[in-house]
Amino acid sequence: MKKNEKCKMHCITNHILWLAGLNWGLVGLFDWNLIEVVFGAWPVVVKMIYIIMGLSAIMFCAEKKCKPCKV
Repeated sequence: MKKNEKCKMHCITNHILWLAGLNWGLVGLFDWNLIEVVFGAWPVVVKMIYIIMGLSAIMFCAEKKCKPCKV
């Protein structure tokens, strides 16, 4: 792994957090929830997406302890 390169898990986590931030920005600015618009017909899927977003935030915080990312 190159010096400033992150592991695949943290790359995926960063992308999910970008989408989460975009979604909550839209909710705050326009009261328009992108996740609800796309997956609103499947409430279980919406809940799973929010759980994945929360887990991504935890993984982002744990990035400092990731051995592959510390190179």
